[in-house]
Amino acid sequence: MKKKKISILGSTGSIGQNCLDVISKFPERFEIIGLASNTNTELLKKQIEAFNPKEVALFNENASKKMSAEIDSSIKVYSGIEGLNRIATNEEVDLVVSSMIGAAGLIPTFEAIKSGKNIALANKESLVVGGKIITEEAVKKGIRILPIDSEHSAIFQSLEGHRREDIRRIIITASGGPFLNYTEEEMQTIKPEDALKHPNWKMGKKITVDSATMMNKGLEAIEAKWLFDIEIEKISVVVHPESIIHSMVEYIDGSVVGQLGIPDMRIPISLALAYPERLPNEYPSLNLPAKGELTFYEPDLKKFPCLALALEAGKIAGTMPAVLNAANEVAVHSFLEEKLSFNNIPVVIENTMNKHKSREVASIGDVLDADRWAREESKRIIEELEKGL
Repeated sequence: MKKKKISILGSTGSIGQNCLDVISKFPERFEIIGLASNTNTELLKKQIEAFNPKEVALFNENASKKMSAEIDSSIKVYSGIEGLNRIATNEEVDLVVSSMIGAAGLIPTFEAIKSGKNIALANKESLVVGGKIITEEAVKKGIRILPIDSEHSAIFQSLEGHRREDIRRIIITASGGPFLNYTEEEMQTIKPEDALKHPNWKMGKKITVDSATMMNKGLEAIEAKWLFDIEIEKISVVVHPESIIHSMVEYIDGSVVGQLGIPDMRIPISLALAYPERLPNEYPSLNLPAKGELTFYEPDLKKFPCLALALEAGKIAGTMPAVLNAANEVAVHSFLEEKLSFNNIPVVIENTMNKHKSREVASIGDVLDADRWAREESKRIIEELEKGL
């Protein structure tokens, strides 16, 4: 069997580490060509020792120089966005795992697609902010974008073997995060350490906060719009605290097809890596009798306004999703630094969106301009809120 050659953008993050865990179990099937990180030199060094890539990149130039001095000189070390693009476009690579955090993953993901690479996508922000550009280029190059997120992997699997014109709606499930049953009074005193205690999933800090605000579900709805070429009005979000049904597709005859499994990111990762095959594993099997009830609720948009804002941005389309995403990234960063209250995250996002007039996206430059403007505007809004505290 010919080994599938893989590069990972964001190898030191949660998804990247899980990818490497899966790959380590199948050395006869996969070969790591490139790894890219932001600044985590210590973990990246361990990954280099374990997987012996041909090249690595660190977005931070100082970290890149430090890495060059500490590893085998036969391994090429790159830096900055050029370095990430190099890892994404290596001619040997068959599949690029895009798992960087936030809008920073847009350009290297786009470059990978332009160079004809299939993509295993965990960086949902790439499609949120640049969905039109990304999907058009993927069609042009004839490549596949295989979803890693558990929800989109579930939708992908539920669509297999069915006609797209028979879809009535896509149903994205949400755990509800750690604050599902909080009162309005309790929501006023949330701290970063509270938001980072997800009941079901182990994820990075930013995505864990997005889950706590339910912004993550809004971003997933926009991503699904582009990934599955469906109107956002046909995408619903349902709270399912047990995180067993990962998402569903309802068809015009009333049939609902879903994908179930334990909440472990390595399962959708393994499918994206090996598709169209499936990889055996030794994870615990889903035991439905032991799990007992599976429950479902409508999301509370008053308590979690970030979800409503994201769905609205998806309907407006154009540059508005890029503005939504940038404002959210800035607000979440400020919350994690304890410079912004949890309940003010949606305030920052809404005020930033209200000051933006959406326009059509014709190029990556349009997306980057909207992203840059929104970051500056949201920082200004946060400064005003801080003065008012």
